[in-house]
Amino acid sequence: MRTYLLSYDIRDHYRRKKMANLLLDYGHRVQYSVFEAILSPEDFTKLSQEAIPILDNKTDSLRIYPLCQRCLAQQLAYG
Repeated sequence: MRTYLLSYDIRDHYRRKKMANLLLDYGHRVQYSVFEAILSPEDFTKLSQEAIPILDNKTDSLRIYPLCQRCLAQQLAYG
């Protein structure tokens, strides 16, 4: 299991809502378009396979950042 930070920028409302719902299936929202998820390798692959078709490669983006345990221990959150 590994923790990931996921962030999207999607122009179309329908695709944006679809991506948000997909990410909510795997993790929790920390900001409007930013999510944290603890994923097994299998879940990571499944999420990627489900997310890629939602995106329009010309206008949208999805960024997935793996977070190490040391980074998680040093995180700060305000508000």
